Amino acid sequence: MTWSEMQPLLSQACWDTLYMVGWSTLIAVVGGLPLGILLVLTDRGGLLQNVAANKVIGQVVNIARSMPFIILMVALMNFTRTITGTTIGREAAIVPLAIGAIPFFARLVETAVREVDGGLVEAVQSMGGNTWTVVRRVLVPESLPSLISSATTTLVALIGYSAMAGTVGAGGLGDIAIRYGYQRFETGLMWITVAILAVVISLIQFAGDYAARGLHRRGGHSGAAPRLRLLKAGTPTTAEAGATAEATTADVGKAV
Repeated sequence: MTWSEMQPLLSQACWDTLYMVGWSTLIAVVGGLPLGILLVLTDRGGLLQNVAANKVIGQVVNIARSMPFIILMVALMNFTRTITGTTIGREAAIVPLAIGAIPFFARLVETAVREVDGGLVEAVQSMGGNTWTVVRRVLVPESLPSLISSATTTLVALIGYSAMAGTVGAGGLGDIAIRYGYQRFETGLMWITVAILAVVISLIQFAGDYAARGLHRRGGHSGAAPRLRLLKAGTPTTAEAGATAEATTADVGKAV
């Protein structure tokens, strides 16, 4: 097979892969982020402690994570047909890809959120912040670099899943590798597909690592105190009150 014959196949396959992976990642982040935070909040000592609910959610996540993706695709065929009207094609592949990625990302979110300093949470609560304020102003911002890394890991994993989805007619680079590289013995095309996947994954990993490092450095320079001072406008922290008192005493001393 010549390059002129390969090029349209590879172009369409790349677009199909990016389409499937992009939408699946978006759905996984939207579904997995609140699920992972909920696992932390409902755990022992959490702001919404509920051990029974935490165990139920944890078991559901564990069962979904333990199922091999190729089996998950087959098990969800009826559900996929109900949602998309078909079980073949890139739109149909998004359903099992997203469902398989949500629990995966949720566990990564749980790990990232647990790393947040508990002292920041207590500081927000002492200023009258409720659970939503803690989540919005502390847990998510403080764990954002780790969340970016988690999303990158999920995205890379979904690229691998999308290649497996190609074996059952989902399209994409996996489909090209199977139909042409394996079934028609087009070894050159198969290796080009492998190279494209390697380049795409490397670029995604580099971009994710760069974004996470940038957020980490910015957070490290700014510190937690400036962010916490924004939680309750007009209410000085203890340090600010102490600094104000010291300045007032000094001014009085000079006047005397």
